[in-house]
Amino acid sequence: MRQQLEKHRSDPTCASCHTKMDALGFGLENYDGIGQWRTQEGETAVDSSGTLPGNRLFSTPAQLKSLLMEDKDAFAECLTEKVLTYALGRGIERDDRPTVAAIARKVAARQYRFSAMIEEIVLSPLFRQRRVATASDGLRAASKKG
Repeated sequence: MRQQLEKHRSDPTCASCHTKMDALGFGLENYDGIGQWRTQEGETAVDSSGTLPGNRLFSTPAQLKSLLMEDKDAFAECLTEKVLTYALGRGIERDDRPTVAAIARKVAARQYRFSAMIEEIVLSPLFRQRRVATASDGLRAASKKG
């Protein structure tokens, strides 16, 4: 797996994302697809080491967690953005950034609990006032083209 991902990091088109996210995946390699701990994948020993941006090295999931905990606020804001993207069914836009930051601050004030993040997202105007696409939207868009 590492060799395949190395190919992605050597391609400039892929490297900008893979350089950032691969290390997180490596740090969680000890967990299988359903979250059970493993030290082997087949006959190969699991290698959960990696390097985060800023040349921050880790060898175990516990060390990865420790590095991420050094900046809880940045982690909370990033996770808020990702969960909100999923909840809205669209990417985050520039106008959404203040809401993301506000939710992350509220999550921090509530001891960084994931349940607090979900609650704050669901209560946010972005989520409550989102526009949901319907089948008729697609028909309207198609009829405007033709």
